Amino acid sequence: MSLRDNIRIVEPYVPGEQPQGDVIKLNTNESPFPPSPEVVKAIMNIDTDNLRKYPSFVCTELKNAIMQNYDVAEDEIFLGNGSDEVLALCFMTFFNSDKAVLFPDITYSFYPVWCSLYGIPYEQVPLKEDFTISKTDYCRSNGGVVIANPNAPTGILLSSEDVEYIVRYNKDSVVIIDEAYVDFGGESVVPLIHKYNNLVVVHTYSKSRNLAGIRVGYAMMCSELNAALEAVKNSFNSYTLNTVSQAAAAAAAADKAYFKKCTSEIKANRAYTVSELDRLGFKTLPSAANFIFSTHPAYSAKDIFEYLKSKNIYVRYFNKPRISDYLRITIGTGAEMSTLIAALEEYIK
Repeated sequence: MSLRDNIRIVEPYVPGEQPQGDVIKLNTNESPFPPSPEVVKAIMNIDTDNLRKYPSFVCTELKNAIMQNYDVAEDEIFLGNGSDEVLALCFMTFFNSDKAVLFPDITYSFYPVWCSLYGIPYEQVPLKEDFTISKTDYCRSNGGVVIANPNAPTGILLSSEDVEYIVRYNKDSVVIIDEAYVDFGGESVVPLIHKYNNLVVVHTYSKSRNLAGIRVGYAMMCSELNAALEAVKNSFNSYTLNTVSQAAAAAAAADKAYFKKCTSEIKANRAYTVSELDRLGFKTLPSAANFIFSTHPAYSAKDIFEYLKSKNIYVRYFNKPRISDYLRITIGTGAEMSTLIAALEEYIK
């Protein structure tokens, strides 16, 4: 046996490009707006002497802020370094059988990576021709279910009724609903955690709270599931959230007015962009997220992607089956979206 035989080899998740300089960055679904002014105040008021100490592992201030926004108890909230870490720990904790975990064939591409990393059997369930989820496809024996809602990269929302249908059927396995984008047009199913003890709902501060840089995510579930998840986390790293991130996230959660202002503007910019793309002959899937998924029947998505890149406008192109003719476009400011439309108009004409 050689050294290489002892090294784990996995195919990693590939994030979107992170261009530097004067570019319009519409490829990673970040917010185009700065954090709440209350976040800035909270960071400025941190006692830096406390940074020599370990951060609070109970995160009381942040949990209290989350409790103000959702009807949940402290022992129903789990916190982590971004929703990616939260989801990874959920996979490690809840998907512990020899049955396959089910998730769509077109969805967040980290899901199969975690399954491969942790040795979890999985099956990718094909979306329908219109890229929607068929709820009945998840009503069979499984080791768990994961659904991003709204889905990524399509942006399509599964109704709360259909989500509940899936959760209700799978009472013997954990159903994870990844609601990273729900604040841009969906209805959260968090209230259902008090009705079903097999439901985990995951949120993030990276999108609608404009804080991708601080890496804070959280999940809500019944206390029994949460206790199991905490045990796994504390066997790995008890101090997952640093002091600065806790203060910033708590301030963001408390500023409901700024949250509403930013999400409303993104919705308006999304509507404008879809309308303009329609005018240019694009076909765009119905989106409830802070991005859209669009194709043009007469032009190659890859060619458009490369052209926009030459103009310092970055969107996301996936060279994958079924979606290689589509572009995922993050919704930015009004000025950014106008510049995008002008560049596309130039390309087409």
